[in-house]
Amino acid sequence: MLQNIRDNSQGWIAKTIIGLIVVLMALTGFEAIFQAATHSQDAAKVNGQTISQNELGQAADMQRRQLMQQLGKDFDPALLDDKLLREEALKGLISRKLLLQGAEDAKFAFSEAALDQVILQTPEFQVDGKFSADRFDQVIRQMGYGRMQFRDMLAEEMLIGQLRTGLAGSSFVTDQQVDAFVRLEKQTRDFASLTFKADPAAVKVSDEEVKAHYEQHAKEFMSPDQVVIDYIELKKSAFFDQVKVTDEELKAQYEKEIANLAEQRHAAHILIEVNDKVTDAQAKARAEEIEQRLAKGESFAALAKEFSQDPGSASSGGDLGFAGPGVYDPAFEDALYKLQDGQVSAPVRTEFGYHLIKLLGVQAPEVPSFASLKDKLTRDLKIPLVEQRYVDASKQLQDAAYEASDLAQPAQDLNLKVQTSAAFGREGGEGITANRSVVQAAFSEEVLEEAANSTAIELDPETTVVLRVKEHRKPEQLPLEAVASNIREHLAKEKATAELKAKADKLIAGLRDGSIAAGSVHEGQGWKAHEAVTRGEDGIDPAELQALFRLGKPQAKDKPVYGSVVLRDGSLVVLQLKGVNEGATATDEEKQQIRRYLASRAGQQDFAAYRKQLEANADITRY
Repeated sequence: MLQNIRDNSQGWIAKTIIGLIVVLMALTGFEAIFQAATHSQDAAKVNGQTISQNELGQAADMQRRQLMQQLGKDFDPALLDDKLLREEALKGLISRKLLLQGAEDAKFAFSEAALDQVILQTPEFQVDGKFSADRFDQVIRQMGYGRMQFRDMLAEEMLIGQLRTGLAGSSFVTDQQVDAFVRLEKQTRDFASLTFKADPAAVKVSDEEVKAHYEQHAKEFMSPDQVVIDYIELKKSAFFDQVKVTDEELKAQYEKEIANLAEQRHAAHILIEVNDKVTDAQAKARAEEIEQRLAKGESFAALAKEFSQDPGSASSGGDLGFAGPGVYDPAFEDALYKLQDGQVSAPVRTEFGYHLIKLLGVQAPEVPSFASLKDKLTRDLKIPLVEQRYVDASKQLQDAAYEASDLAQPAQDLNLKVQTSAAFGREGGEGITANRSVVQAAFSEEVLEEAANSTAIELDPETTVVLRVKEHRKPEQLPLEAVASNIREHLAKEKATAELKAKADKLIAGLRDGSIAAGSVHEGQGWKAHEAVTRGEDGIDPAELQALFRLGKPQAKDKPVYGSVVLRDGSLVVLQLKGVNEGATATDEEKQQIRRYLASRAGQQDFAAYRKQLEANADITRY
């Protein structure tokens, strides 16, 4: 292949094309190249603010993890389309950026103290009802965040929440709207029905009709487009046995591991805020007064309940639970770690105000034994070495597959085995052929039409494959004999339903003009009466109810309104609407619930309209 490229590039046609490319690049290309290089790390720009490729990658990974959690452990992640995930993630990031800009323009704000309280009071971060730093770290790690990243993300979410609440909360509904909704929701209807069952078995479908349908819809009766592939599979796990670590390295890693363990400190505090109404000097004086009362023996918890302006901890005597380093404000943390058990600090100034801090207890870290951690340490030390070998082998596989005309040589170079799949179509198969990336590669023009090896495909972080098409089974016209029974069944059902519809239309026309008596029996069936039926009535097909409540109100008692509906099983119901009854009046409590529901729905619509307006007025560039 490479030799062909070199040979063809020497001809006068190739040289002419290259010359034209050079001229065009001289006129326009260098600016394009410069712009591409400038924005190579950008995913999009929203009103001048950049969304990076790194942010997009994290958002797509987060979306993947959330989908996997929702779909369950048995769901195959290969069915997720990475391109679609990234597209949806980028849409979400752009929308988020626009909302943050909207919140900033509207002067919304969220204090660090309020953010701390949200974190401390979040049940997912608590153990036995108390905030746990270890639990906090564990949860945010699973979400793919570090501490500062999570705080930034949470602060943004709170700002967007304020904006959403401000817009949605401003919606209202009138008494007339509530009353109208009540009338419609509680309305009942009196009707009668006749049900005619379709009988496809009684319908005759000729061979000529089957053949005509077959010929008219020939494209619908084709065998699936299928391929059989050869593939070689590179697994990261295969490299673990090839990598060795020494006892000295394990012991050094153990010492490093236990050195990171930190004690947990159980703190309580009394906060006196500094704000627009309270100056620094006033807040400090109040804190010193409380300090003096503590020195005289008064209860810290009682004074916290009386004076602390921290809404999250005041009611529990200022108790903040156990936490390790990195959770509190640096000045707060510095003072806390200088205290002895039971000791109270002098007033400590932070950006929130003045704190009196009491140390309620110290929890020493539990140091695991070397033996209990040995397997984990071994794996931790091997992972970067294995990762490097896997990356190198993946690159070698990619290069070897590109240069080779089949998979035999790449498999030999990497000591891998060429495997063969069962035949599968564009909808995928089983095993690796259920992976959408594999299916897309197998049916790509390069692999399917040009008989080339695919590029290296990463099925997951642990597995890479390269494939080529071994056999292409192109679609072929299925013989009439193979599909005749299905066609006959389909046509019989269609004809049976059409006959019922014609019969129902004739019946309804006679009922409307009076030539057929309203209460007469038809084909041995009498009308089935229903009184005061609600929109969600049990025992009546939802399609029948929907059709019933779409009928117009009868103008007089002796002038019923007629209609019909075909149900899923092919049967047909003729409807005779006799009367529409106004619903019972709603209680005050029900009206309040309806008012909240309607206002919430209107608020959601207002917020959606606001988002669309932001997007319509924004300057958005996707790279």
